[in-house]
Amino acid sequence: MRLTRDVVKYASFTHSAVYLVLLVAWLVPGLAPVEAVFGLAHGLGWFAMCALVIVALRLRLVDIRLAVAVAVLGAIGPFIGSAEFVRQDRNRTAQ
Repeated sequence: MRLTRDVVKYASFTHSAVYLVLLVAWLVPGLAPVEAVFGLAHGLGWFAMCALVIVALRLRLVDIRLAVAVAVLGAIGPFIGSAEFVRQDRNRTAQ
C-alpha cells in the first residue's frame, strides 16, 4: 500500500474515533475494561500517528503545521489533527 495524504487523513479520523470511544468509556461508570482497551489503542495509535506523520512530512504529503497538529497536539486531543485536515481541505477547494 502506498502512503498518500488520504491514508494519513483517514488514519487521523480513525484515531479520533478511538479517542471519542475512550472519552465515553471514561465518562460512563462501569466501563473500565472498555476504557482500558481503548486507552491502549489510543496510546499505540498516537505512536503510530507520530511515525506516519513524520514519514508523510518527509514525503511532503503534509506540511509542518498539520504534522504538529497530528503528532504533538494529537496526544491530548486527536480531534485537533482531524480538524486541521478538514481546514486545509476546505482551503484547497476554495482556491
